[in-house]
Amino acid sequence: MQLTETGESRVNGYLFVLERSLKTFLARDVVRDAVREIESHLRERIVAADPSPDERAALERILTELGPPLRVAQAYSAERTIDEAVATGRIVPMARAVGYLASTTITGFFAALGLLVGYLTSFGLLAIAVLKPIFPNNVGVQYVGGFPVALGAHFPLEPGMELYGGYAVIPVALACGLAVFVVTHRGARGFLSWWRNRRVS
Repeated sequence: MQLTETGESRVNGYLFVLERSLKTFLARDVVRDAVREIESHLRERIVAADPSPDERAALERILTELGPPLRVAQAYSAERTIDEAVATGRIVPMARAVGYLASTTITGFFAALGLLVGYLTSFGLLAIAVLKPIFPNNVGVQYVGGFPVALGAHFPLEPGMELYGGYAVIPVALACGLAVFVVTHRGARGFLSWWRNRRVS
């Protein structure tokens, strides 16, 4: 389908709103490339489209299938964030990607919940390793009535509570914290990779 001046104006208006929408999600230096990529896809669909019953109806059908500019911008920025997270494995892009999926899908919500527990557990164990030299009498394996109940820090110690483990707690908490962090981080990256492949397929 070859567009008339009116059709070109409609497409340009759509792309203008799309660019404004993308600027709320992406860095300015990325927006131009994003608009070009989406425009190329849009124009390919226009060229291949059947112009019946008329240009206006055919063009509106294509734009409706593509979606409102704001929704297209959200989806595009989310895909870029997920791609960046999977490719780099950096904490900030992964947090943004998981956060987006948690706020838009049920699967993402439960995955984010599990990952949050994993990260908090790792940070808690690392905090124990850091706090033990500072508060040696308040950090360790907590026993109540002769039974171990927790590994952590307790301020102040309650009556009947005893701490064991000494400074051996430091390497144990450090090793466990790092292990949990690595497993959780790999799990997050694996989940995002699975999600991206699922979307592609």
